[in-house]
Amino acid sequence: MSLKEAAARAAHLTAQGMLDMFGNNKLALMSGLFPAHRQLRQYNLSTASASPVPAASKQSSPRSWTLERQYRLPRIRGLLVDAAGTLVSPSEPAAAVYLRYGSAYGVNLSEKQVLQNFRRAYNTPWAGSNIRYVGDGKPFWRHIVAESTGCKSPEMFEEIYDYYQRPEAWKATPGAAEALMRLRRGGVRLAVVSNFDTRLRPLLASMGLLDLFHEVIVSAEVGYEKPCPLIFEEAVNRLNMAPEEVLHIGDDRRNDVWGARDAGITAWLWGVDVTSFEEVADKVLSGRLDI
Repeated sequence: MSLKEAAARAAHLTAQGMLDMFGNNKLALMSGLFPAHRQLRQYNLSTASASPVPAASKQSSPRSWTLERQYRLPRIRGLLVDAAGTLVSPSEPAAAVYLRYGSAYGVNLSEKQVLQNFRRAYNTPWAGSNIRYVGDGKPFWRHIVAESTGCKSPEMFEEIYDYYQRPEAWKATPGAAEALMRLRRGGVRLAVVSNFDTRLRPLLASMGLLDLFHEVIVSAEVGYEKPCPLIFEEAVNRLNMAPEEVLHIGDDRRNDVWGARDAGITAWLWGVDVTSFEEVADKVLSGRLDI
């Protein structure tokens, strides 16, 4: 056997050993433990030029390697963040706000009744347009307020609508600003992806949050809303990244998790998979993306 044939034979045996560990483990591949495009390198068995063992690991036995060390998920370079319910949340329950303003207009319901009406109206498919929030979103919100309170007073609606564009109506999630700044310093690009009307940008600015983000994608501005994959694709394109380089976090399983995954983006459910922005920053910056 020539020297070239012996070297090729050795490369083949080493490659076959790795296939025994990884290539035949369909469960590992199907579970997404590592992406298909980052599976084992292709070996040219006609030559001995391919090196199946990374230079830094040649001293170790291939069978001692772990998936964690050799096949990490792509480094997350971009983070998408849902707004209402994740980054910010209302300072007080909507039913209490509606009753406070509605009492001057003859609204005489209990907070429980208003809440039930609100949920029923909000969860009913909106037929007024293709998406709920068009422009300032007033047609949709006028419907919600009227259905929740039983009052169609234009003045009452305007008072409630105006209240929700003021910063005191909202509170930022504790630790969000500090963690997002850590991510920015670590080279991660940030974007808000939200089903919201055109009040969102000035609201985030008044809360001191807008400048933390490189991009803000609002459904009322782009013309499609979560869970439509197009809104996530818009965010990825603006960040100039591939979907597998981006992570999305949000509090709605259907809109945030399923929608993002349909666009090829890793998604975590806020409050379940992660419970703080500090945790998000730690995982992203360390590359430990397990949940």
